[in-house]
Amino acid sequence: MKTPMIKAEDNFVALLGTKGGPSIRTGSTNPTSNLLVLNGQQIVVDCGLGVTRALVDQGMALKDISLVFITHMHSDHYLELGPMLHTAWTTGLKTPVLIYGPKGLEDYWDNFLRSMKADIELRIEDEGRINIADLISFKILDEGSIHEGENLSVAVMRNQHPPLIDTFALRFNTSANSVVFSGDTAYLPKLADFAKDADLLIHEAMLGEALDALFKRVGNTDDRLMKHWLQSHTMAADAGKIASMAGVKTLALNHLIPSDDPDFTHDHWRNAVKPSWAGKLYIGEDGLRISLD
Repeated sequence: MKTPMIKAEDNFVALLGTKGGPSIRTGSTNPTSNLLVLNGQQIVVDCGLGVTRALVDQGMALKDISLVFITHMHSDHYLELGPMLHTAWTTGLKTPVLIYGPKGLEDYWDNFLRSMKADIELRIEDEGRINIADLISFKILDEGSIHEGENLSVAVMRNQHPPLIDTFALRFNTSANSVVFSGDTAYLPKLADFAKDADLLIHEAMLGEALDALFKRVGNTDDRLMKHWLQSHTMAADAGKIASMAGVKTLALNHLIPSDDPDFTHDHWRNAVKPSWAGKLYIGEDGLRISLD
């Protein structure tokens, strides 16, 4: 059945890609991307591999992309930003797109434009398109508050995801709803204050009992990847602690490490969170839509 187009009264979050990390294998989910819809306004949060197709599958017209947030400069969060924008342009994008992201993201875009120079110039000449470079603008993401539109405020908090420094959590508020994305982060108790009383906290999560099997499957030559996971990400139980301390209404686990091991099911994730969180819980799946109404 065809997904209906997004309407002005819609309020939801769609978890488009729920896998932690950039690699994909047979049967795996896609890397991180999200669609946040508030009063019909469509906001893309992170652009991992697969985001373009996933947006269309949610009923979004790509030509309507106008606001994008990139939480940090790991490839599983911005790899498909350029292809998404280029595809939107070939699909009829004629209006400005504003992108918030860390320092360095605009360099990625400039290099993407250089890599596609021949195609872009051909389509401008042969198809009469507006120059895509004239439609896209960037603002550097940093801590504080920014405002977009009549009924939307966005707060930004630096989280903890070493070795990166410019890596952020985001809070989106309207008069009716509040949604918080943790971004990729180690356990960070101050995130509870940032997420205080939110309707929905979307928090990254690792399943501790599954990490050894994942590490063996990845096959890295030494233990640096395991050290990165332990220093830079949050165990599922600790994500539950943040949700409980914040008093949020609903917790969704996202950026799952691992997300694609058949030996570990949703029950494993629920059991990991149960000691620290007793509220409503979603375990991330690609395409999962969470209503905010």
